[in-house]
Amino acid sequence: MASEELRTSFSDLVVGSSSRTDSQVESSGDPSSEGSVQVTCFTEDLHDVILHFQIIRFSKQIYAWVGCNTAKFGHLYAAASTRPGNGVSVTSVLGGTSDNTGSGMARRLVLKTGLNIVLACNIPKDSPMLEAAAERKLIEKLRGLGYVRPRAGEANTSTSQ
Repeated sequence: MASEELRTSFSDLVVGSSSRTDSQVESSGDPSSEGSVQVTCFTEDLHDVILHFQIIRFSKQIYAWVGCNTAKFGHLYAAASTRPGNGVSVTSVLGGTSDNTGSGMARRLVLKTGLNIVLACNIPKDSPMLEAAAERKLIEKLRGLGYVRPRAGEANTSTSQ
């Protein structure tokens, strides 16, 4: 293939970006449809620390990443509801077992969403206030995207984007 053909092919590619601080990419128009993927990225400045978030919504699970000041991956946890009794099981996939910073967050995300959660988190383990603030922002964004189950007795006002 000639270099002119390559230039023409590359110029035909369209790369879109959102002007907002979060970007969303959907493989189909309806994020609840089978096989769809929705990616949301955003950054928050909390307690003089910059937190980076990425949420990838698959049909029956959510992958979330929370980065503190850097793009470091951190520990990786997998959490899912278990039967009987609708308990939640969490396991550390990557990282040490002595650090439970992300495991509690993954457990609570399963309870709030009803979906399987894979959570990567590099929040320092000696910062419980930062962890709580990061979890609040993540839940707030998940609620805005329509991924959080409504509480009992609460009207379903969430809309999926």
